[in-house]
Amino acid sequence: MDRHEGPEEPEGRDEGTEGGVGIDEGVPNVARIYDYLLGGKDHYAADRAAAERLLEAAPETAVTVRENRAFLRRAVTRLARAGIRQFVDIGAGLPTQANVHEVAQRVAPDARVVYADIDPVVVAHGRALLASAPGVTVVEGDVREPERILADPAARELIDPTEPVAVLLLAVLHFVTDKEDPAGIVARLHAAMAPGSVLVISHVTSEGNRPEAAGTARSVYDRSTASIALRTREEIAALAGDFTWEEPGLVYAPEWRPDERRELDPAATFLFAGTARR
Repeated sequence: MDRHEGPEEPEGRDEGTEGGVGIDEGVPNVARIYDYLLGGKDHYAADRAAAERLLEAAPETAVTVRENRAFLRRAVTRLARAGIRQFVDIGAGLPTQANVHEVAQRVAPDARVVYADIDPVVVAHGRALLASAPGVTVVEGDVREPERILADPAARELIDPTEPVAVLLLAVLHFVTDKEDPAGIVARLHAAMAPGSVLVISHVTSEGNRPEAAGTARSVYDRSTASIALRTREEIAALAGDFTWEEPGLVYAPEWRPDERRELDPAATFLFAGTARR
C-alpha cells in the first residue's frame, strides 16, 4: 500500500464503520499506528498523531518497523524453503506490503496462511482485502488465547495440527503484560504445535533505549488500544520456554541471517528477533 497523503481519511471507511464493525476514530489503534509507520494508508488522524509522537521522541522507530518487516520476509522465506507449508500469523495487523502469504507462496505456491488479530475492524478489513487470495484466511483471535485461534473452524480448514506449522508472533508479545503471562502463552502454543514446528518472534527491547524515548512509547500506547511492555534480551529469550532457539539465536533483527550488507547499527533498531523450534 502507498503512503497516505493529504487530509482525507482511509478509503473504504464511512462514518466510523467498516464491514459492519463500529470504530472509535479518536482512539489510536496499534495496527493503524504500525500501518502509518510502514507508509500505509489505513489510518486516522489520531493514529497519525500517535505515530508522529513516537517518531519525534525516537526517530529510529521508523527503522524498527521496517526491520521487523524485513525479518518477516527473511524468516518466512527460509522456512518455506525448508519445507514449512502452513503459517499462522498472530497479531497480524492490517495487510500491507510483503504479507506472509505473498512471501511464502513465492517460494511454495501451496503454502497456507492464517492471519489472526484481536481487532474486529482489522479482521473485517483483512477479510475484504484478502478475500480472493488462495490458501489464506483471516480470523478474529487474541494472542492470549492461542488455542481458540488454532481451533477456529476457518483455521482448521487450512492448518493440519499433525503437521509442522510456523507460528509468527511478530511485534505482538510486547503488547502482553507480565501479569498476562506471555511465557505461559508460548508454553500453550508449544503444547498445541506438532514436532518440527517453529515459533517466529520479534520483540522491542528496553536495552539501550533512551529513557525519554521509552517513556514516550509507553505513554503513546497507554492511550491506544494496547499498552507496551519493553523487555530485556534475557527476558525475551526466556519467553521461548521449551522451544529451542535456532542459529543465530535471539539477536537484533538486522543480525538475523542478513541477505545484504548495510550500514546500520543493529542495536539502534531496539528490536530482537529469532526463530525457535519445537
